[in-house]
Amino acid sequence: MDRGTVGSAQSGRLLVEVRQEGSSAVVTPAGELDHHTADLLREPLEDCLAKGLSRLVVDCTRLEFCDSTGLNVLLGARLKAEAAGGGVHLAGMLPVVARVFEITGADAVFTVHATVDEALSDGHDQRDVDG
Repeated sequence: MDRGTVGSAQSGRLLVEVRQEGSSAVVTPAGELDHHTADLLREPLEDCLAKGLSRLVVDCTRLEFCDSTGLNVLLGARLKAEAAGGGVHLAGMLPVVARVFEITGADAVFTVHATVDEALSDGHDQRDVDG
């Protein structure tokens, strides 16, 4: 597997790390995703898409807070990724963040996985299945 850190961005309340795992990008926001920090996640997601990585796995295990602005960043990335033939997969959401997705109904439009490994293997399993 091709593993390498593609980049990172940081503000006082949010750090975003990006690495490539095969044909997927794993984006890990750590901290609080809100109106003030949303661009720190939006820009790396858009950079991945611009580089042709349309399958985005967002590792939410270190995401402590997400408001409607953060949710909109993820929804926007989902639309762009799907238009490019990929998608946005969410992994390891903490209960406080998962609740935001449940309340808004956004959990119904994202593929949600328990772990990053599960999210990464899900895409490979789909390609290996013969109809």
